[in-house]
Amino acid sequence: MKHFTLPEDGGLILKNLPDDILHGFDRLYTEVSRDPLEGSEKVADEVIKAIRAHEKSGEKRLFRLGLSTGSSPVMLYEELSRRNAAGEVSFRNVEIYSIDEYYPSVAGSYQSRNAKLYEALLNSIDILPENIHIPDGTVPHEKVSEFCSAFDAAARGLDLLVIGVGEQGQVGFNEPGAAEQSRTRTVLLSYANRKRQASNYFGHDLSITPKEAITMGLSTMLSAKKVILLAWGEGKAEVVSKVTEGKITADVPASFFQQHPDVKLYVDEVAAGNLTRFVAPWLIGPCDWTPKFRRKAVIWLCRKVGKPILKLTRQDYLQNSLEGLLEAAGSYNKVNIDVFNDLQHTISGWPGGKPNADDTYRPVKSSPFPKTVLVFSPHPDDDVISMGGTLIRLQHQGHNVHVAYETSGDVAVHDSVVMQHIDAAYQLGYGDRREEVRKIIESKKPGEPEPRKLLDIKAAIRRSEARGADHSFGMDDDHIHFLNLPFYESGGVKKNPCSQIDVDIIKKLMSTLKPDQIYMAGDLADPHGTHRVCTEAALEAFTQLAEEGAKWTEGCYIWLYRGAWMEWELDRVDMAVPLSPDEVLEKRHAIYRHLSQKDIVPFPGEDPREFWQRAEDRTQTTARQYDDLGMAEYQAIEVFLRLK
Repeated sequence: MKHFTLPEDGGLILKNLPDDILHGFDRLYTEVSRDPLEGSEKVADEVIKAIRAHEKSGEKRLFRLGLSTGSSPVMLYEELSRRNAAGEVSFRNVEIYSIDEYYPSVAGSYQSRNAKLYEALLNSIDILPENIHIPDGTVPHEKVSEFCSAFDAAARGLDLLVIGVGEQGQVGFNEPGAAEQSRTRTVLLSYANRKRQASNYFGHDLSITPKEAITMGLSTMLSAKKVILLAWGEGKAEVVSKVTEGKITADVPASFFQQHPDVKLYVDEVAAGNLTRFVAPWLIGPCDWTPKFRRKAVIWLCRKVGKPILKLTRQDYLQNSLEGLLEAAGSYNKVNIDVFNDLQHTISGWPGGKPNADDTYRPVKSSPFPKTVLVFSPHPDDDVISMGGTLIRLQHQGHNVHVAYETSGDVAVHDSVVMQHIDAAYQLGYGDRREEVRKIIESKKPGEPEPRKLLDIKAAIRRSEARGADHSFGMDDDHIHFLNLPFYESGGVKKNPCSQIDVDIIKKLMSTLKPDQIYMAGDLADPHGTHRVCTEAALEAFTQLAEEGAKWTEGCYIWLYRGAWMEWELDRVDMAVPLSPDEVLEKRHAIYRHLSQKDIVPFPGEDPREFWQRAEDRTQTTARQYDDLGMAEYQAIEVFLRLK
């Protein structure tokens, strides 16, 4: 299945651009790949190259390789495992040092920090067991300092260290504030860190999440002869810019690697999104000035000088290194007018097309009308959270709107919510199942998948909430589809691999509806996240149907919306749907129907706001951005990128 990436439109012209110019803003050399898979393949090449070079050197000792835990290197480990099976590399003369482990922890358990390392790599390659060195989470407390000291001495001077960078710049469990001189040691995990680590525990149970960990220190890591850092996904964009272009500071531990003599950071394009070569590539070299890229430059300039588009002057362009744009366009006034009109034409109150209207400059064609619209929602609430106003407007404007909930979302329901629903059924006289369900809940074992009977109840709660939200703005039951894609139904946080079985379920629905428009999530934060997996499965289904000759695919528009945390940059936007105050309220009421996700939602991340608050703040911020650029002032705006 292809990995989902965003389309390119203009940008820095790389042909004949010297490498030192391209990396001119880098304090730490950063290699940008199209997606995490391509990046992982490049890193695999580097690892294999280093192992082979050691073999050819004639040294009798083992090659010493340090490896990171966590999710960032999983694709790399799978690639190395595949190449080992293909005979491209052997690990017989390699010893591996893992950088951290929970303390205390049970070796081999799913909640072991090294479980993914074993699963993706160590269990399937030809390494000798005695050459695997994992921090021992079972060492008695009175001996752990002695163990850490011995482990540190053994791990110093690694031939190669491959390590993922966290969203706050942490490496291993060296959190912000860690000392450059730190060595292998036990560390107390902060509340915020434990919250992040809780994703490894079914039900996100913070009470059973370890409070300590053993981690390699920064000085131990910096002693490695060669270092490769990894960061994938837009959630890493902010920290990547700090590590690559910022100052060395303990607040961003990975920034200490700027001092290392042989280090490289591998990122994908979305993780690199805040680097100068992507934010303002005209500061680096010549650019391909496509219409969308001109829009990107003008929006950047407006924010830099604090002016709306039509008030920009020639001096504003010249003083901010945009003379290349003026040369390509002819005059600053033409650029201003063209970009203003281009952005103005993204705004449409008719996301399904306005019937019997001139659609020359509208983002959606006027015919056919009404359109069949299929909205994919990874979880049972993403539709109303992410594009609820547009969904409501499509319904009210008379289109044939269908929503497909791709996963059950069962693991996101608290046990207390289940008991509340069971008690309500009892109070209404539908039978007393309270004790039966209570026993199922009490049978749960910390760290293990939840009982299927309990998950079935939780899935039913999510389905009823989704139907309630859709009913609130007039959608019928026969337009609401629950796909329950098998990849999600693992019974726990770790999901099954997405397969053709999942794709076929989506293909069947698409083939039945033959939609004129498809909306799907465009989130790129996690290469293995549910949103991304669902979108890749839907795109694969669409691609297969197109290749099989389905005629309806030729005229079908695919629109990408964003999740609750991020929004499309305005230079990427193809359609902006303004919402009135009443529509904002109607959207809020639809989100309210998802009561199991209100107040005590188990996956809030670092943002304490509820989903409706995030959604409203996001869309109102977008409206202000349009207003600041000189567009009409709206209450809120939902924006979409068209995937062509």
